[in-house]
Amino acid sequence: MTTSSAFSPVDLQSRSLPVRLLAVAFGTVLLAVSSRIEVPMVPVPITMQTFAVAMVGALYGWRLGALTVLAWLGQAAAGLPVLAGGAAGLAPFAGPTGGYLAAFPVMAALIGWLAERGWNGSRAGLAFLSMLAGNLLCLVLGAAWLSRGIGWDAAITHGVLPFLLGAALKSAVGALALRQLGRPRRA
Repeated sequence: MTTSSAFSPVDLQSRSLPVRLLAVAFGTVLLAVSSRIEVPMVPVPITMQTFAVAMVGALYGWRLGALTVLAWLGQAAAGLPVLAGGAAGLAPFAGPTGGYLAAFPVMAALIGWLAERGWNGSRAGLAFLSMLAGNLLCLVLGAAWLSRGIGWDAAITHGVLPFLLGAALKSAVGALALRQLGRPRRA
């Protein structure tokens, strides 16, 4: 299937390099702000990060979406307090959340790739499914990493199950947001 150039209302593929770089910068700010919206839990907090990652992927496409998430993670690794709870440095990448962090660019790429193929705001049901698939992929990869420290049963209990309802809700809100963003504007 071919890539649709009109998959996103922001249409970054046809924009100049400076505009795309500005979009990456804006995306990293969006991701940092979404990290601050959290419900503290142990060992992994509930945040709006997955919602922001999904939206960046859906709006930016797979390449620019993954690049934006990688830039944000690079900011965190370099010491900027852009992760949940203001975390920064390399420790979050080695701790319980490391698998989820590593999964974020993959999640953005998957959702962006599907959006480029019509799973976007013009087809809200498919947009919901793409975001849900991205969220589930993130949970599986995150739990796989988490299981190294606490075992599979505990990783599923603490690193997957508490996040399933939120994944479905964030995916639904994301699909609706894409649908609204893609609607023609009245003059």
